[in-house]
Amino acid sequence: MSDFDSRALRSSAERPASTASGYAMLLVALAALIGIIASAPQIGEAAWAPFGLVLGVLVLAFVAPGFYLLQPNQAAAILLFGDYKGTDRTTGLRWTWPWMIKSKVSVRIHNVTSERLKVNDLRGNPIEIASNVVWRVADTAQALFDVDDYREFVHIQIESAVRAIGSRYPYDDFTHEEMTLRGNAEHVSEELRVELQERVLAAGVHIDECRLTHLAYAQEIAQAMLRRQQAEAVVAARKTLVEGAVGMVEMALEQLSEKNVVELDDERRAAMVSNLMVVLCSERDTQPVVNAGSLYQ
Repeated sequence: MSDFDSRALRSSAERPASTASGYAMLLVALAALIGIIASAPQIGEAAWAPFGLVLGVLVLAFVAPGFYLLQPNQAAAILLFGDYKGTDRTTGLRWTWPWMIKSKVSVRIHNVTSERLKVNDLRGNPIEIASNVVWRVADTAQALFDVDDYREFVHIQIESAVRAIGSRYPYDDFTHEEMTLRGNAEHVSEELRVELQERVLAAGVHIDECRLTHLAYAQEIAQAMLRRQQAEAVVAARKTLVEGAVGMVEMALEQLSEKNVVELDDERRAAMVSNLMVVLCSERDTQPVVNAGSLYQ
C-alpha cells in the first residue's frame, strides 16, 4: 500500500450498538442504594454491615455512570477508548458499560436558510440568491467521524452549491428558449437538492428539500436591468400588436375584394393599409377625417 493510500480517509458506516434497557439496571441501582442505607446504621453492631456498605457503594458506582437518556429522533454513538462500537437509536432510559463513551447526535429535521449570496449568472450579470434547505443526519457514524463538524460542513456546502447553481443558468430570458433561474424555479431547486446531496454525502447527511427563497439582480444593476426588462416587454407587446393588426388588414382587404365593395388600385390599397395600420397600432384614439370629395382627391 502506498503512502497516499495509508493516509486516505477511512469511511465510517453506522451499525447497531449492543446496549441494554436502563430500567432493569435502575432496579439494581435502587437495590444497592437500599443496601447502603440499611448497612450504614449497623456499622459497629453487625459484622456484615461494612461488607454490605462497601458492596452497595461499589455496585452503585459501577451502575450509575452507565445510564443515559434518548429522546425520539435522537441517537447515541457508543465508543470504547476511541473505537466506534455502534449507534443506539432506542428511545427511553438506556444503559451500557460505564467505560463506554456516549456521543449523542440529533437525527431530527434541520431547517437552514442561507445568506443572500452575490453570484454572477450564466451571462455574467451579478445577482443575489438565497435558498432554504431541509436536511437531517442519516448516518451518525459518518456525521461524527468522517467530518470535523457536520453542522458547519453542511452550512459551507449549502453556500458552495447555491453559488454553483446560480452561475449555471441565466437570471431571465424573454425569448423563453433557455432554462432560467426565475422561470424554472422548481427545476433549479431540484437540481440544487441533487447537487447539495452529492456534496454532503460524505457527512452522512440526507437533503430532504431545497427551495430558492430570494432571487434578484444585484443593486448596482437592478435599475438598468429593470429598464431592459421594460424595453423587452414593450417590444414583445408591440410585436404581438403588429402581428394582430396585419392579420386584420389582410382579412379586411380580402373581404372587400370578395364582396366587390370597392375596387382599389395598388396606390389606394397601400394608402388603406397604411391608414388601417395607424388606426390599429396607435396608442391614442384616432381622429376620423371625412373626405367630401372623390376618392382620388
